[in-house]
Amino acid sequence: MQRSDFDADAIVEVRDVHYRIGERDIFSGIDLTVRRGRVTAIMGPSGTGKSTLLRLITGQNAQQQGVIKVWGDDVAAMSRAALFGMRRRVGMLFQSGALLTDLDVYENVAFPLREHTDLPESLVRQLVLTKLQAVGLRGAIDMMPAELSGGMARRVALARAIVMDPELLIYDEPFAGLDPISLGVILRLIQEMNAALGLTSIVVSHDVQELATIAHDSYLLSEGKVVAAGTPAELAASDQLIVRQFMEGQADGPVPFHYPAPDYHQQLLADPER
Repeated sequence: MQRSDFDADAIVEVRDVHYRIGERDIFSGIDLTVRRGRVTAIMGPSGTGKSTLLRLITGQNAQQQGVIKVWGDDVAAMSRAALFGMRRRVGMLFQSGALLTDLDVYENVAFPLREHTDLPESLVRQLVLTKLQAVGLRGAIDMMPAELSGGMARRVALARAIVMDPELLIYDEPFAGLDPISLGVILRLIQEMNAALGLTSIVVSHDVQELATIAHDSYLLSEGKVVAAGTPAELAASDQLIVRQFMEGQADGPVPFHYPAPDYHQQLLADPER
């Protein structure tokens, strides 16, 4: 894919990407596009490589085949300096929040500014307070991570992710472990941040119902492939068995309940050592 072939409306393009770890194929030719100003959901059963895809997009890992372009540039061909520049335009919210446990809320949010800029302290303070106000936690600046609830920690991590004013925001399982109220808050913030700040967002999750309320585009990964793509409504209306199993939370189907194993009766009668 030449630069002239790049879709001007696309922030991220993934084309025919293959990736394996050892003998295990994680991706066997996936294609997807993340378009400017939209919330793109990447869904799939556990172990399908959703978080791995994020590492490929940000250049932390490299695919064995295919092309990933971010803002029109081939990630695999980037120099270290170019990768650093690209990552400064990307904010990431990790599942765990990944807050620095020995720093209070204020210093956690300020950390990227101190590491990557030479801004005066007055401007650092203004930016930190502005981002904490945006997530509703300006009153928590002196709290330590251990004092925060799971939902509060996720919101502080979001404030840190946007403090450098990124153009692309990546959420890796942002709803995991949250109570319903905190989950609703994070959903609202994703929508509001995308609209108010003019962001483009990638949300990796297996929380189907939640993603359906905020995503413009959805991709469903399974067995190394994109098995379905479209709006959440289009996926919900699909008659593909794998899509219906995932969207409806069915316990058995194309993704089997039982992990592959020898014949049950033969295994019961076999040598008791194993």
